[in-house]
Amino acid sequence: MSQNFIDCDRDQELLLPPSLREWLPEDHLAWFVLDAVEEMDLAAFYGEYRADGWGRAAFDPQMMVALLLYAYALGERSSRGIERRCREDVAFRVITANQVPDHATIARFRARHELALAATFTQVLALCARAGLVSVGVVALDGSLLAGNASPRATRSYASIREQVERMLAEAAQADASDDEQLGDACGDELPAELVDAHSRRERLRRCKEQLEQEQAGEEAAYQANLAWRAAWEAEHGRKLAGRKPTPPATDALAGRKINTTDPDTRLMKRAGGKSVQGYNAQVVASPEQVILAAQVTQSHNDADQLEPMVAQAVETLREAGIEEPIGIVLADGGYWNSPAISEVRRQGIDVLIPTRDRQRTAPRKLSPRQGEEAQRIETLLSKPEGQALYRRRQQIVEPVFAHTKVIRRTDRFLRRGLAACQAEWQLIAATHNLLKLWRSHLVQAGTAIPEPLAG
Repeated sequence: MSQNFIDCDRDQELLLPPSLREWLPEDHLAWFVLDAVEEMDLAAFYGEYRADGWGRAAFDPQMMVALLLYAYALGERSSRGIERRCREDVAFRVITANQVPDHATIARFRARHELALAATFTQVLALCARAGLVSVGVVALDGSLLAGNASPRATRSYASIREQVERMLAEAAQADASDDEQLGDACGDELPAELVDAHSRRERLRRCKEQLEQEQAGEEAAYQANLAWRAAWEAEHGRKLAGRKPTPPATDALAGRKINTTDPDTRLMKRAGGKSVQGYNAQVVASPEQVILAAQVTQSHNDADQLEPMVAQAVETLREAGIEEPIGIVLADGGYWNSPAISEVRRQGIDVLIPTRDRQRTAPRKLSPRQGEEAQRIETLLSKPEGQALYRRRQQIVEPVFAHTKVIRRTDRFLRRGLAACQAEWQLIAATHNLLKLWRSHLVQAGTAIPEPLAG
């Protein structure tokens, strides 16, 4: 008797059309993403296409949005990686209905609809609120450095950029003169691509040079405006203004200014005890359920000026998502200390708890402790056990958000370039973080075992 095995004939035609519903269990994340996208308003996507049906057929925006949300949820952000998965991964094939958009189509869709994709963050937040996952009595604010799509070695000084641009222009002039001498009025070979292409290295260097010049001019203007304000104040009050006078910009400051020629919007940032990162400062406000309420990207390495704008962004996002509950208190670490900003946020009816000092520090302080009414109020609160217990919630609320994003989903750098593009990408990352929270909440309610953290 021969051995008995199930026949494995890859050339056999299917007798019946395959049903995609049989490929994945009903509680799979792919089905959940498709259902969530069904609930979203995608008018902003469809409005970008012709209504008369003319032209080459495009992939359905609803399918493309679901594809990007699912891919980002798994930490797969490369357009080529997404295309490959559309061929090889069953869940991706379910989402695309066995269609395979190529990587160029995926990248163009993401760039063309970056604002609409970023806006899905608010819609996902509304779905979380509808499921009872958003409480804002206590929220936490934190930031983390994310590398940009740029190498620190591509950072150049103004003097170096100017020298390189002038050398390229000289090479172009020399090539023109050589062609004129050899060919006269006849047409010859074109100049090298790097000397004529509007998007070439020379053009990028020229833009970087202009940006550095604008930054220097802005610093000069700010200095002159400060001098004018001081003079007006002294004339009004009839006495000299106390305090240190503003320091004028150095005469050679422009030559020393630096910029990254790959992504000029990135900045070289470093946190205490950490390594330098050529990138951006990514900020989030999170709820006790670790749902992100606001997500922004800034070029400032200092968090001290981020409290007020991030709270304002959270309030606006909650309003757009239809969440009427007001924010009660914002928790943040000492890096966000800014007494005027704290007072301004409190004037809006939102309390703020930011420690004035590190209570675990044993070495003597080099700077004087925080002063003022806000510092006294916070010190009084943190001297009590209930105040200390309240502040400890900050770590539990917001730090796991970055751990899940940067470690589990391996989203520790941006793939796109430019501040606006990275802002849109960060909001899409935040939207998929919330989508995963919503999915796991549904699994808990259904009594289904929560799977291991998903990663691409």
